Amino acid sequence: MIFEPPYDSADSFEARLKALGHSVIAPATLPSALGCSADELSALQPFWNDLPPDTYLRDGGRYRFRRHSCFVAEGTNLSQVPHRAHWQPLDYNALHGGIERWFEPMADAAVANPAWRQLLLGLAGITSRLKGERAWFIEAHQFRIDTTDGIGRPTPEGAHRDGVDLVAVFLLGRHGIKGGESRVFEAQGPNGQRFTLSQPWTLLLLDDERVIHETTPIQPAAEHGHRDTLVVTLRRDGFQAI
Repeated sequence: MIFEPPYDSADSFEARLKALGHSVIAPATLPSALGCSADELSALQPFWNDLPPDTYLRDGGRYRFRRHSCFVAEGTNLSQVPHRAHWQPLDYNALHGGIERWFEPMADAAVANPAWRQLLLGLAGITSRLKGERAWFIEAHQFRIDTTDGIGRPTPEGAHRDGVDLVAVFLLGRHGIKGGESRVFEAQGPNGQRFTLSQPWTLLLLDDERVIHETTPIQPAAEHGHRDTLVVTLRRDGFQAI
């Protein structure tokens, strides 16, 4: 059984994010939430067809492809920082934490797209209204999880936090797969929700201090199956580093 996401409206998603630590925004609500539409963002989707393999998977899998770039947003200013490694402590990622992971950067043409700038500044605005106005240190991850070897794991580390202030998960598309259910749990409580993101450019927002999250494995429902997402994290006071 597939559970539909509990979509929040444009005038309620920030209140829900503050109250529960998470919110799901439908594609039609993106203009009100971020200042850009799913149609404008669709120009970015071809860049998911050129993602290099993730060579750091410690479970021996070959199912994940990704790119990674970093930015700083302060007010209406957005700047891309020199390419750097992605690093997380073992406390937040027991499987891949404690090592510097150097992924290929996002394509210049993707970063130069006006919708990309608006997307990141829109997320920074949401985070400032949630946590207080400040500069935000942003990491953007393009992911493709495929089922060439049978099972693909969007979150091989299991249910986790990321050690940031806000996590934004955009679904770009699902093709020829089953599974991939999103699960969000209170970090300090018994409650949780489960649902499946299915509409392209659906946005899941997570207050990383309050909730943990995971996505269940995907399995092939056709010869070539994959799930594409964009994960953006925003953190105060600097990037995570050794």
